[in-house]
Amino acid sequence: MKNLYCLFISFGFLPLLSNCGSTASSTDSASESPLVQRLESIFYQDTFALIPDRVYDVSAYGAKGDGISLDTEPIQQAIDAAHKAGGGKVVFPNGTYLSGALFVKSNVNLHISEGVTIQAIQDDQHFPDRWTRVAGIEMEWPSALINVYEQKNVRITGKGIIDGNGKYWWDKFWGDPPRQGGMWVDYTERGIRWAVDYDCKRVRPVVVYKSENVLLEDFTVKRAGFWTISLTYSDKVYVNGLVIRNNIGGFGPSSDGINTDSSKDVLVENCDIDCNDDNLCIKSGRDSDGLRVNRPAENIVYRNCITRAGHGLFTIGSETSGGMRNIEVYGLEAIGTNIGIRFKSAKVRGGLIENVYFHDIKMEKVNHPFHFELNWYPEYSYPTIPEEIDRETMPAHWKVMTTVVTPPERGIPEFRNITLENIEVKEAGEAIYANAYPEKQIHTLEWKDISIEANKGGMINYGRDWKMENVSIDLKEDEPVELKNSNNIDLPEQLVRNVVSMSSSDAHVFSANAQNPLVAMVPDANRMITAGDTTHFSENIQVHILPEHNGRISFYEPLGDGFYISPVSVSIENNGQQINATAEREHVWTFLLKTSSKPQTVEGSNNWEYDTDSQILTVTKSGVSAHVEIR
Repeated sequence: MKNLYCLFISFGFLPLLSNCGSTASSTDSASESPLVQRLESIFYQDTFALIPDRVYDVSAYGAKGDGISLDTEPIQQAIDAAHKAGGGKVVFPNGTYLSGALFVKSNVNLHISEGVTIQAIQDDQHFPDRWTRVAGIEMEWPSALINVYEQKNVRITGKGIIDGNGKYWWDKFWGDPPRQGGMWVDYTERGIRWAVDYDCKRVRPVVVYKSENVLLEDFTVKRAGFWTISLTYSDKVYVNGLVIRNNIGGFGPSSDGINTDSSKDVLVENCDIDCNDDNLCIKSGRDSDGLRVNRPAENIVYRNCITRAGHGLFTIGSETSGGMRNIEVYGLEAIGTNIGIRFKSAKVRGGLIENVYFHDIKMEKVNHPFHFELNWYPEYSYPTIPEEIDRETMPAHWKVMTTVVTPPERGIPEFRNITLENIEVKEAGEAIYANAYPEKQIHTLEWKDISIEANKGGMINYGRDWKMENVSIDLKEDEPVELKNSNNIDLPEQLVRNVVSMSSSDAHVFSANAQNPLVAMVPDANRMITAGDTTHFSENIQVHILPEHNGRISFYEPLGDGFYISPVSVSIENNGQQINATAEREHVWTFLLKTSSKPQTVEGSNNWEYDTDSQILTVTKSGVSAHVEIR
């Protein structure tokens, strides 16, 4: 790692998006790593993806741009004409162009100027299946709205909009409201939740596949049906100044921002992303199929970007089978993103991830700033086929996904030689979480010049050889980082400020003196839940209630370790006589009510009892929801 970046000289935090839309270097070249310098030498040349100076106006081929007429054919005709002539720039008069799949060809610049929108038609038949890779598996999948498919020398530019028009595919996936219908509910009830992402074929806005010398610059993408920007099996791709807004008019599942998948020589910079999954991500294949392809993601820089909603400021995985190496990530800022620097994999993924350098990063109100889970989302990562399903007629990709990795140790991923430097974290939930394997620990990490302010410390399980220099961890709760099955972890002193702790036995006393009439907590961790929290999932939830009051608390918990975030709500109504709790996962609810008299009955509970000494009524109810009446 040190050899790769031997020329790097540390510098202060960069102004974010200061050169958005330009190709000027973001720092003094003398302070940049050899990797950054090499990529700039490729992408900052005027000759990169140079397109002949010929213009092809889509209106000349019959495109209307009225938002009603289907303009796929005339736009494609303009693209084909430019390509056939040896290259050129395809332009649009202002308007909204309703379209199916478009295929941008070699030596063509698809220029979407300000005032122009290309909008996906909400009809699957206009996006024909093609062989590609999706979520780590090679299979037939719908073409994207805009495709660069096995081409060279392509530009997609301009300050216009690519509208994925995704709600049609969101509802197809999980219904409206979310997770109340669609294929999500059907597949979950059938015990094949792992297959829904692959069987519910959702259209992506932009895909670059097996292509070379590609520039994506300045445009906005909104309402992606699935992953927003996919760069797969491609070389020399430059992404600059994109804006992604995927939670418009709904809540788009798996709407990753920018994914680099088994590609090399990639620079992503000056982007602003709001989505509903991993904002910036690198992948390299899944399980047996990814190990078969065995193509790494390498020589990649992500820098000077902002992330907002989403599950990862920067994520490695979960598809890691081909391995990753020589990656630099810096100048990022997370504003409310649920997770910051995120590693996720599984014991069947495999892959070697090494030589990764994170530096000059800011995170504020990020629940999990450093979250390394290598046994990620078991319900999704370890598919099993129920007995009642016919093996002969099931989809071909199900067979691929359930092919056993042999020998088993080939499926264990390894993360090593990772450097984190000059990172500032404020108002986090949990400082550090890391979980790996005894066979392959997360090892050889260097932490330098990092400050973390968090509610609690977290955990490191199966880590080895972590060096920390000038690292501070300030906690609000007296729960320091817990080391499990780890060795040679150089943790700094962890300062505890503003301690708030509460045990089950005295929680009702806290509740009686609190401004809120109810307090929720996770008894397993002896931890209070605050309004708006995103907690780790716990089967047991305990709620302490003041008598003769009304109130409500809402918080969030992960479905599959943050793959989706689901709401939990507990309310007290009718002056403490009615308790309602709703969630999307099964819980054991325990309600403790301080009351001076024993009730006659408690309806809707599995069990209840009253302690006359403490004057505490304890009510238990198992299930997704609870509705309890106290009489």
